[in-house]
Amino acid sequence: MGVSRLDVFYRRLLLTKLFIGGWGKPEDLKRIFEFRKIIGDRERCKSLVPEDYPVYINKTEEHSDCQIHDGFFISPLEQLVPGILPPESVKARFQFIVPKRWQKNRPVCIHLAGTGDHLLHGYRKPKDQLRSSLKNVSDLLVMGGALILESTVLLRWLEREGYWPLGMTGISMGGYMASLAVTNWPKPIPLIPCLSWSTASSVFTTGVLSKAVNWTELEKQYAINSVYEDIIKLLEYCGADSFKMGQGLLKNSPGSVDSLEQLLGLSTDDKTSQAQYSKAEGKAEAGRGLLIRGSGDKVDQLLSSVNSCGVNFDTLPSFHAKNTLHEKKRDSSKYCRQSLHMESISFMKGVMDECTHMANFSVPVDTSLIIVVQAKEDAYVPRAGVRSLQEIWPGCEVRYLNGGHISAYLFKQNVFRRAIYDAFNRFCMKYPNLH
Repeated sequence: MGVSRLDVFYRRLLLTKLFIGGWGKPEDLKRIFEFRKIIGDRERCKSLVPEDYPVYINKTEEHSDCQIHDGFFISPLEQLVPGILPPESVKARFQFIVPKRWQKNRPVCIHLAGTGDHLLHGYRKPKDQLRSSLKNVSDLLVMGGALILESTVLLRWLEREGYWPLGMTGISMGGYMASLAVTNWPKPIPLIPCLSWSTASSVFTTGVLSKAVNWTELEKQYAINSVYEDIIKLLEYCGADSFKMGQGLLKNSPGSVDSLEQLLGLSTDDKTSQAQYSKAEGKAEAGRGLLIRGSGDKVDQLLSSVNSCGVNFDTLPSFHAKNTLHEKKRDSSKYCRQSLHMESISFMKGVMDECTHMANFSVPVDTSLIIVVQAKEDAYVPRAGVRSLQEIWPGCEVRYLNGGHISAYLFKQNVFRRAIYDAFNRFCMKYPNLH
C-alpha cells in the first residue's frame, strides 16, 4: 500500500522543525526510562495514584442541552518524578461536557488531544516552545508519562462521580496516549485509538514527520556526548522491530541521501552518480567540523561502525577514487557523517520504542473492547517494519479507512464516532453489572 500524496503535501506546507533543542537533558532521559519500567507494569502502578486524588471544577457554562465544566488538578508526575515537568505543565486542565438528559446510563469517553490541538492543552505549553513543535525529544516522553497518570486521575474521579461506562479515545498522538493510558488501567475499558499504531518510533524515523526533525542538532549532541552510550544500556528490547534498522530504514532515511546506493553513487547513469556524489560530499564537508570537534574515540567508533557495515573505501566507483591523503580524509568524514546519521536514527528509534512501544507496557485487561481505526495510506504513522497491534493485543479489532492521515482526520470523523459507539455497546453487553 502506498502513502497519501495529501499527507506528503500537507507536511511540506509546515515549515517548523521538531526537536530544535535536541534530545533533552540526559539526566531527564534516564529518569524517564527508569520510571517507564514502573508504569509499564500495571501491577506496580496500583497505588501510584490515590483513589481520592483531588480534582477541581473552577468554571461551569450553562447551555440549552449541556453543561461545560472546566477543571484542573496537579499532575501526579510532578510528585512522582519531581521537576521533570516544565512549570507551565504541572497543572493539568480538562473540559467536561455533560448532557442535561441521558438516554441510558451516563457514559463518558475521555478524548486526549492530538498534535496541534491547543484548545485545552495550549495552557500547558512551555513558554519557549514554538506552536506544537516539541523542543526536545524528552518532551514527548514526559508528556506520555504525565498523560498515563493523569488519565488514571480522571477515570477514578469519574467513577467516584457515578459515571459509567468509561472509555478512552484520541486521534493521532492523542490515540497513542490513550492507548498507553489504557494499558495502565486495572479494569476492562473501551479504547478507540484513531490514526495511531503500535509505536511512535516510525513516526519520527520513516514517516513524513521525520523530514521535520532537526537531525543536525540531534547528531551533533549524539556525537559529542558519551552519556548517550550509557543511556542505550537503559533501553529494553521490546520486540523484533526494536533496533533492527536494516535496509528498509536505510532506504527511507530522512537524511539528504536516500539510500546507501545513492551515497556510494552506484547508479547506471554516470551523470546522476556524479551529482549524487557531489551532493553527499557537500553535506559531508558541512559536517566535518562537527566530527573533528568530537572525541577521537567517538570518531574512531563511528568509522569502525561504517567499516563493519561492509563499506570498502577501496572499491568505490572510479570517480570516487582520490589520490591524496587530504581527499581520502574527506571521503572518510563523508562516510563517518552518514554513519553518525544512521546511529542517530537508530538511537531515536530505541528511545521512542522504549517509551511508546505498546509491547513495553501491560496488555489491556480486555482487548476485545479495543477498536483501532487506521488509514490505509497513512504517511504520518507508517506500519511497515513494526509489530502490528493485533500481534501485541490479540483480540483487538482494526478498521481500515481508504486514504491518508490528513483526509481521514478531516472527513472521517463519523467513522471515529461509530467506532466509539460500537466499543461502548460491546462493553455494556459484556459487562452489564461492572459498576
